[in-house]
Amino acid sequence: MKQTSTESKTTKENSTTRHQGIGSERPSRRTVEGHTRPCDECGAVSWSLDTGRGEITCEMCGLVAEENVPDPGAEWTNRDSGDDRSRVGRPMTYTLADKGLNTTIDVRDLNTGIASRHGMSSQARRDWRRRRVIDERSKTRKSRERNLVKANQFIRDRSGLPAPLQEEAARLYRRLSSEGFVTGRSIAGVSAACTYLIARQEQLPRQIPDVSKAFDVTEKDLSRLIRQVSRRLNLHKITAPDEYFDKFISDLGLEPAVRAPLEELWETIRPHEEVWQGKKPMGVAAALLYKASNAMGNPRTQSEVCSVANVSEVTLRGLLRLIDDLLAKIELYRSMA
Repeated sequence: MKQTSTESKTTKENSTTRHQGIGSERPSRRTVEGHTRPCDECGAVSWSLDTGRGEITCEMCGLVAEENVPDPGAEWTNRDSGDDRSRVGRPMTYTLADKGLNTTIDVRDLNTGIASRHGMSSQARRDWRRRRVIDERSKTRKSRERNLVKANQFIRDRSGLPAPLQEEAARLYRRLSSEGFVTGRSIAGVSAACTYLIARQEQLPRQIPDVSKAFDVTEKDLSRLIRQVSRRLNLHKITAPDEYFDKFISDLGLEPAVRAPLEELWETIRPHEEVWQGKKPMGVAAALLYKASNAMGNPRTQSEVCSVANVSEVTLRGLLRLIDDLLAKIELYRSMA
């Protein structure tokens, strides 16, 4: 009985130590399909999929977010003695109009070399090529399916997002298409808006000029579509300047050591929202980076910083004056104290 009490005490101490260390460690960000946003109970982004129970739960508070989840893994069998014992194809993906579930006739199987090794004559190859064309056309007979094919191709080829975020952008576009939002609007424009919003939600922001150039739409149309989709799906989010730090440091070729004075500057002005709230976050990030690079002895010119941040030099100089005035006031207050 005494041993059981000791074990219980040790377990509680370990649990307390583990929970106390949560705040000091970098928070984990684990997502599963369909669950990339914070938990409604604790705000953590740490989802886990229990394939045995078919549940998606939060690892921090234990909230069950979804039940009866089908197992997306391959079904295995011992009937074949080969190396690949999978009885299914690739996993389902939202970046394809049919989610990758349809059977396709691969054009590579109909070229001269492979077909001849299988004993196919030239006449048989021509027949199968015709069947392949008919099969592809039958899958995109509906206008909505053709719409999805084109939109998914835009997201795969032009978004520049990692594969998991491409899945989320394609899922968002599919939802808008099913609700009739895409009807009468540009496919490229809505795809670009989905790309921008998903990147912003996952704190991997893209600038509107870059996205509009990649998708060949105007900045005005893209901005309007972003506002419309945000209102429709409640995807409003304020982008902070610090989300652009890593991108701008990489684009300017600065050393990683510049991150320390940059973070110090940001933490100094963050409580004073009147300086940076309502301003372009790219411009504020550019101004802070300009000052930090000068402080590190590895300066960049204003034109170089502005070209990376897509802001004018007039905007940059105005923000620098505001930041300098604030820092001077803070220094004066400290000296008086």
